Amino acid sequence: MNTLKHMEAIFLATLVLAGVSGYATAATTRAAEAYNAQVSVGASQVAVVKVSAKRGA
Repeated sequence: MNTLKHMEAIFLATLVLAGVSGYATAATTRAAEAYNAQVSVGASQVAVVKVSAKRGA
C-alpha cells in the first residue's frame, strides 16, 4: 500500500535516471566518434616533417 502512495515519486525518479543514462550514452558515443576521427590515419599516410636550421650561438 505504501508503494501506491509514492508511485508518482517513483515514476519521476525513473524518468530522471533514464534521462541521465541516455545523455551519458550519447556523450560516450560522441567522444568515441571524435577519437576515431583523430586516430584514423593509415600507416602509409603518416606525415614526416624534417626540420633543418642553423644553430644559434
